[in-house]
Amino acid sequence: MSLHLIIGDKLLSSWSLRGALALDLTGAAYSEELIKLNQPDTRERLLKHSPTGKVPLLKTAHGTIADSLAIAEYLAEQFPDKGLWPADTAARAQARSACAQMHSGFFAMRGNMPFDLSHDAPLSPVPADVTADIERMSALWAECRAVATEAGPYLFGHISLADVFFAPIAVRLRTYQVKLSAVDQAYVETLYQWPAFKAWQKAGLEE
Repeated sequence: MSLHLIIGDKLLSSWSLRGALALDLTGAAYSEELIKLNQPDTRERLLKHSPTGKVPLLKTAHGTIADSLAIAEYLAEQFPDKGLWPADTAARAQARSACAQMHSGFFAMRGNMPFDLSHDAPLSPVPADVTADIERMSALWAECRAVATEAGPYLFGHISLADVFFAPIAVRLRTYQVKLSAVDQAYVETLYQWPAFKAWQKAGLEE
């Protein structure tokens, strides 16, 4: 299967990171094309690939797929034996719900704590809506763990697309030095030790 992932800067593009980590879960070979963001020709270059003008984009034998959530669902469908979603029905439903909530929410955290792998300073002062987002994130992670049927350090025990979607949040929580519970801190550390994430982080910091 031919897979070609189009991404933005690894240092700054949280959505591109999700696309790459989702592909990593499949174990499939793929090619990668980086289009630098915030350049005079960025949108023009992206529009050559998709009318959305955004990253990530996945070019496949079935067409170009825009949006990280759509890419994740496509890969889960194409690689059913890789267990990208939890096997248990209730856990799988919760995982999909958690990813959708992340995809369409947490705007205060995302707006006030931009994704930047090189950032290393706390947010001060912390707006009330950011605090609310962080508290909701912690609660959502707990909801995921509560229905997990497998043992392991990830949200549902075994690594899944849910972890793909929360990896950029782990970056925000660490780079903005947010104080977390021991359980949440351990989960952030788990994501930071994910080999695919470590490779992305290294490349991003070297850009």
